[in-house]
Amino acid sequence: MKKESGSVGNLMVTGLCVLAMTALMICYVGNARLVYRKAEVSQVARKYILRMETTGELTDADRIYLIQELEALGVTGLDLSGTTMDRVHYGEPIVLMLSGKLEGEYDIREKRVSTAKN
Repeated sequence: MKKESGSVGNLMVTGLCVLAMTALMICYVGNARLVYRKAEVSQVARKYILRMETTGELTDADRIYLIQELEALGVTGLDLSGTTMDRVHYGEPIVLMLSGKLEGEYDIREKRVSTAKN
């Protein structure tokens, strides 16, 4: 058997493929992290809309805890405009609206609507 001589071109193609796959993996991990953070924000919003159903409003104490939890997740510039802050009667709609920036860069908006059951 005769040994075939190698080519730098074959090695270069393999190296470029490895480099491209590495770049794709880095992009995927970054995007997956953002999706995971957004899901965490949605879970926090769900938790507080359930509390609001029982009380009929977003209480001052719950508002403080909500803001602390969202800031811990990396939400900045939080705006609660449109959220039901005053007590409503049984059967009336209550709204939780969150908007801000996730990690200071990506806009997020979360709107939850339910019925007061207090």
